[in-house]
Amino acid sequence: MERDIRGLIAQMTLEEKAGMCSGLDFWHMKGVERLGIPAIMLTDGPHGLRKQKASADHLGLFDSVPATCFPSAAGLASSWDRELIRKVGVALGEECQAEDVAVLLGPGANIKRSPLCGRNFEYFSEDPFLSSRMAASHIEGVQSQGVGTSLKHFAANNQEHRRMTGDSVVDERTLREIYLASFEFAVKEAQPWTVMCSYNKVNGTYASENEYLLTNILKDEWGHEGFVVSDWGAVNEREAGLAAGLELEMPASGGAGDRRIVEAVRSGRLSEEKLDRAVERLLRIVFMAVDHKKEGATCDAEAHHALAREVARESMVLLKNEGGILPLRKDAKLAVIGELAAKPRYQGGGSSHIKPTKLEDIREELARSAGGGARIAYAQGYDLQSDALDEALVEEAKRAAADAEVAVVFAGLPDRYESEGFDRTHLRLPDNQVALIRAVAEAQPNVVVVLSNGAPVEMPWLGSAKGLLEAYLGGQALGGAIADLLFGDANPSGKLAETFPLRLAHNPSQLNFPGEGDRVEYKEGLFVGYRYYDAKEIEPLFPFGYGLSYTTFEYANLVVAKPAIRDEETVTVTVDVTNTGSRAGKEIVQLYVRDVQSTVIRPFKELKGFAKVQLQPGETKAVSFTLDRSAFAYYNVDLKDWHVESGEFEILVGRSSRDIAVSGTIAVESTVVLTHVFHRNSTVGDLMSDPAAQALVMDWIGKTPFGAMAADPDGEGAEMMQAMMKYLPLRGLVGFSGGALGEDDLDGLLKQLNARES
Repeated sequence: MERDIRGLIAQMTLEEKAGMCSGLDFWHMKGVERLGIPAIMLTDGPHGLRKQKASADHLGLFDSVPATCFPSAAGLASSWDRELIRKVGVALGEECQAEDVAVLLGPGANIKRSPLCGRNFEYFSEDPFLSSRMAASHIEGVQSQGVGTSLKHFAANNQEHRRMTGDSVVDERTLREIYLASFEFAVKEAQPWTVMCSYNKVNGTYASENEYLLTNILKDEWGHEGFVVSDWGAVNEREAGLAAGLELEMPASGGAGDRRIVEAVRSGRLSEEKLDRAVERLLRIVFMAVDHKKEGATCDAEAHHALAREVARESMVLLKNEGGILPLRKDAKLAVIGELAAKPRYQGGGSSHIKPTKLEDIREELARSAGGGARIAYAQGYDLQSDALDEALVEEAKRAAADAEVAVVFAGLPDRYESEGFDRTHLRLPDNQVALIRAVAEAQPNVVVVLSNGAPVEMPWLGSAKGLLEAYLGGQALGGAIADLLFGDANPSGKLAETFPLRLAHNPSQLNFPGEGDRVEYKEGLFVGYRYYDAKEIEPLFPFGYGLSYTTFEYANLVVAKPAIRDEETVTVTVDVTNTGSRAGKEIVQLYVRDVQSTVIRPFKELKGFAKVQLQPGETKAVSFTLDRSAFAYYNVDLKDWHVESGEFEILVGRSSRDIAVSGTIAVESTVVLTHVFHRNSTVGDLMSDPAAQALVMDWIGKTPFGAMAADPDGEGAEMMQAMMKYLPLRGLVGFSGGALGEDDLDGLLKQLNARES
């Protein structure tokens, strides 16, 4: 329905316009009844609808309506399946329509800078390419149902410690290539109705009033058409935020924010035109929600639960399968050990906590999957509310394990270990769980561990287990999904979207996390996650992209369609993948790109493509990727744009970041010629790397004592002198010329060089 939004704005009073820029209450935007502008509802996500009941607490942290609880983002990303994530989004949109919710707050696209971040369960990955693609698919799914999303938390919100006052200090190139890249593709491809600014400062300015982020980049450069909403309570100075591009303050400020906007306009400190533009963005989304509202909408809770089970299966990662201990025989005598089997941890804590429509009992699902011949004993093993060892519980677990053929130990992080609001201080499991795993292994050599956690853990106990399934926080259908995978009714197909370090000390951010006071410096720069482990040649516990299957896959026949391209062209890369095992399965094919020789610091390789392919035993499929300029570019801070250097690039395709199966090369020619301004301190080496400048410089060198050595490159001492001269500034040649060259000569040379560049 076409509406004259600017005409509506013209009819609004200054107070009404200012009022549109803050919430009506905790969850609703203001409307203007006399003009037919309704109050619409925003509510928490992202892995389920968390709509607060009318009777619930005013902070909105507790009672909410039942909704499907899907796996959290840490698991969803491990599916590497964009279409599956989109299906989750569709289901979430349907549930929002049924509950009259206009905007679902999520997904979270912040980078996992450190495994200690307490909210990592709600974020996708350490890699911006994977994270942004997962986020885009989530957004597309939700918004296909006429419900908006709120991509969050923009930007550089990578820890919970002092999150409302901390300053993320990050250089421009790292910000662009890692932290903003996780948002950029999602904004450009999926156009989320809203983007949520984060609590923290970015390079000294609060995100809520950071014009560079909210206007220059998000709106002007990326073309975001929706509005920016504050994280709840993130506003610092309201009028400064509005001027910077923050349209909506949430929750309601009791009129305080409105009054500040009115006063700023009346005093001339804020233009009414800027306020009008903000209201226009707000009204556009309000009426999109109105026009897409499906009256009487319902959703199929059972179908959504079945989808939650499918998604959980696809998201869990088989990390170890020594001796083929998995899948389990359905007639095997099993000991199920660990309180997490009876009281599952299926989601993270904080604002994304969902009240599930149902919750599967892991023990019941295991018995159901095993069938009538099931012989399953349960032992608690430990107390989730304590880290202390309970000898009686351990002895009971050992007896159960000794009496079984296989012991399945359910371990993981209790709610008190990780949540929104605080960061972890270590990567260990509770001491009583570690002791339990080792004790059970003494009684029973066949041990399988199933982990429930939102982020990596250290595993000094790994040698005690023959099998290891990373179940992450698997949502309300985790019980059936775990049973499907343990008994082989489904083949594990997830792969890690983050690196599991052998120990915390190996993490690249460790020396600068969580910072000092309110300042945290991102001194590791570009080297986040696998980029760091590659560069330092550190062997992780489990690498990025890693995951096992009950079948095997072979790669062959990598074909790069063109030997060379210009950076404005695309190229197709194709590889054959064959299921060489005896079971049907899915393989996640990963493509990385490496700049063979660069003049700037670059990671050894970076993910630039992935595809999940299903194959029957013996079946081969050709998997294709299309690479464009973005696959080869880095962010050039001088150009203030992405730039491709001419040269050779390696195309690396394989099973994980550390398991490259096939490779090829391509030459890429840049269409952008970087101009250099030469000056008296430009080095001889800098000029010698420029073919057009070489002749001029060699003529100068010939007028110095270095000339003879340059003329006889094999002479005695020539190699040493050439090395020294490489970093000699031009003014140094003048100094060493013995009067043969002067300052006037230097000025003339620089004019020649720079005239050629211009």
